[in-house]
Amino acid sequence: MWNRWIKTGIVSSLLGMVVYAGAAWADHSWSTYHWARTANPITLMVVDSVSGEWQFEFDTALTEWNVSSVLDMGVADPPDDSSRTRKQCRMVSGQIRICNAAYGFNGWLGLATIGLDSNGHIDRGTAKVNDSYASYWADPNEKRHVMCQEIGHLFGLGHTSENGSSQQTCMDYSMDPYSISPNAHDYELLGSMYFHPDSYNSYDGGASGADSGGCTAPPGKGCNKNRADVGLGPDGSPPMGVRVHRGRFKEIWVAPRPDGGLWIHHIRLVPEEFRDVR
Repeated sequence: MWNRWIKTGIVSSLLGMVVYAGAAWADHSWSTYHWARTANPITLMVVDSVSGEWQFEFDTALTEWNVSSVLDMGVADPPDDSSRTRKQCRMVSGQIRICNAAYGFNGWLGLATIGLDSNGHIDRGTAKVNDSYASYWADPNEKRHVMCQEIGHLFGLGHTSENGSSQQTCMDYSMDPYSISPNAHDYELLGSMYFHPDSYNSYDGGASGADSGGCTAPPGKGCNKNRADVGLGPDGSPPMGVRVHRGRFKEIWVAPRPDGGLWIHHIRLVPEEFRDVR
């Protein structure tokens, strides 16, 4: 599969599209990625798979992102937060899941994954925060910063900077104590990204699965794709694929889906001074 992609130049095209990921402050959208919807706001369902240690950060991040006029997220009831569920962090079609667990000393603090359908629209996503680096999370501001940032990626936002400078938003890479929440520019950009409506909803606004609520994707498309269609593994996780970018703070990995879509993984790397701390 990857040989065919390389021969046809698709990987090269992806590099230009994926690596962009918000390198400029004026427009830090993550390429053109967004959820398909016929109208705003998006009544996106969120699966709560965080433990009590992260509940405040989870609740705060959702409340702050919901200030956007294009978002109206709800939380599935009851929470799905067993240790096994948090470790697996399974994808849910048309929804997003937020998880924390000790994922190991693998070099990353946060991992945001989005699925793109064959039309290039986001149709599911997960955000994970890695408890293994407990010394990093001793700073409560960084807990809020990383949680807010990983969730922001699931809407199609990239970073406001790639050099560690502060724009006082959770979408930067600084350790500024004021960079723990979305700022006015984040909300403005979301409004611009979601200004033009689409012909279907790739999200599912219901709490009971992929074929309810706000999902109006055609049969076999978007949030009406099942696990086999999109190439999820037995544990409900997508393949990592190949790394297409590595920077000081992040890596991006991309894998193809059988339906013609993509899996895109945005990894927030552990700062060097914390990588050998156990």
